[in-house]
Amino acid sequence: MNPDVNDFRKWTVAWAAVSLVISLVNSGCSARRESESGPGDEARGQPVSVQLNWYPEVEHGGAYHALVDGLYDDQDLAVEIKPGSRETPVAPELLLGRSQFAITNADDVVLFRAQGADIVAVLAAVQNNPRCLLVRADSGVEGFDDLSGMTLQCQPGRTFLPFLRERGFLNGVREVPYFNSIAGMMDDPQMAVQAYAVAEPLLARQQGLQVRTLMVSDLGWNPYSSVLVTTGTLIRQSPELVRKFVAATQAGWTEYLEAPAQANTAILKANTHGMTEEVLQFGAEQMRPLAFPTDTTQLGEMSLARWQQLVAQMKELDVIAPDSVQAEECFTDQFLP
Repeated sequence: MNPDVNDFRKWTVAWAAVSLVISLVNSGCSARRESESGPGDEARGQPVSVQLNWYPEVEHGGAYHALVDGLYDDQDLAVEIKPGSRETPVAPELLLGRSQFAITNADDVVLFRAQGADIVAVLAAVQNNPRCLLVRADSGVEGFDDLSGMTLQCQPGRTFLPFLRERGFLNGVREVPYFNSIAGMMDDPQMAVQAYAVAEPLLARQQGLQVRTLMVSDLGWNPYSSVLVTTGTLIRQSPELVRKFVAATQAGWTEYLEAPAQANTAILKANTHGMTEEVLQFGAEQMRPLAFPTDTTQLGEMSLARWQQLVAQMKELDVIAPDSVQAEECFTDQFLP
């Protein structure tokens, strides 16, 4: 099947579900928290949950460090981290109040807002996106211009794909589903895999493969990553809660990137999908220059110019409708120091 048609159908179904949630919320429908409160819960602090957009990995390291090192406790918050998966419904979880915060990517924030979901970024831990394509060193592929004739395992609906297609880099490339594994590369030098530069390159080398990473950010597609988001409603109604959660998460990221071992132990326990201690350590090391690309970068910072560029790119790619998203509404830096 044509990958563009396949992507469209998958995202039509997904966004129909999101739109239904939005209509329910706007109609006054509410959902109760799934967890039950006990008599001593007040002593533990205010219950808060954060929904991950993927299986627990280094891109969630700051939240895990804040949890295990007591930084959330210091803010009088009793925090639950909810692991994600391939199809995590981040926007519905927030809109229905099952989670107050989530970690996702900047391009997803734009997609959520294009569908009418009032999702707002409050901290961007990673400035340079770790998205890459992973190819074998013996594939003959030196750069994106050499991909023709390859097979690419990728997740339909990810917005870096139309970016690559529009620029012609996927011409002659066969796209097949991605199953959160590099196994397809083991016996096929003509197989490429979507990846994060903070994990899969080492996983491949641990299995005896010499690989090359093609960074999508080098082409100009560079949404913020590991973005902490919440709802506009929570910002308006509970700004102090947002302030405390952002402060603890920001501190968690700062400390995690300096000393990740404690949080990595918690991540490894929560992740049952082939992660290893060595890969998590490697990932934290690779994450540092992505989070601090310059000497003056402040952890979590965001700029209107970066959001404007992203929104303009997504309009150009016809991923969102014209005038459906205003860049200045995608984020707020009011909770950052």
